[in-house]
Amino acid sequence: MEESAATSTLLAIDDDQDILKVLKANLELHGFKLVTATSLTEARQVLESLQPDLIILDLMLPDGDGLEFCCSLKSIHPQLPIIMLTARDKVSDKVVGLELGADDYVVKPFETSELLARIKARLRSSPGGAPNPVIRAGELEVDLRNQTVSVNGQEIYLTAKEFQLLACLVENRNNLVTRDEIRKRLWRDSKIYSWSRVIDVHIQHLRQKIEKTPSRPRFIITVPGRGYRFAEE
Repeated sequence: MEESAATSTLLAIDDDQDILKVLKANLELHGFKLVTATSLTEARQVLESLQPDLIILDLMLPDGDGLEFCCSLKSIHPQLPIIMLTARDKVSDKVVGLELGADDYVVKPFETSELLARIKARLRSSPGGAPNPVIRAGELEVDLRNQTVSVNGQEIYLTAKEFQLLACLVENRNNLVTRDEIRKRLWRDSKIYSWSRVIDVHIQHLRQKIEKTPSRPRFIITVPGRGYRFAEE
């Protein structure tokens, strides 16, 4: 069994239960962990608590357009590999999908062996050589796979939303993450983000837990009027 497969978690989004069953049986046989969703709504719920290494995404879903979902995901997680799985076989559809951020395109009906080969290829080519790394910045360590955070070797308790917010920042470390990008990732289908202070409150809580001096943050830097940036140094 390959190490990359043994340590990789995939999310398959498709409304065809039979396809999901076939995928689950075959991919788990090769050492992958596969989580499934039959709609975009269900996928968003899964992504609230899961950081997959790769997503297999059907374009034709009962509650939305997979192309738009792909574009939205890539705006937040530019390094997350996405393989589109669809019955659309026109060249124009493939071009649009790839231009919107998809990393590969598999047309139904498909051979599982072909999809498996494409998955392995995408995981091998992921930035850093291994998806979901452990991020270290000074005394702070963020394990994106196991969803743990420690300061000076001592594990710090974060709520699910706090960890999602921190993960959003560290995955884009040293780059600006806008308030709108944070809102879309953490509160996609909720009216809670209409309260403009909710992000600020979560940032404040995070700083209290991971910063030595929360009033003079070292890691979570405010970019006035725009958003936040995670600084590694």
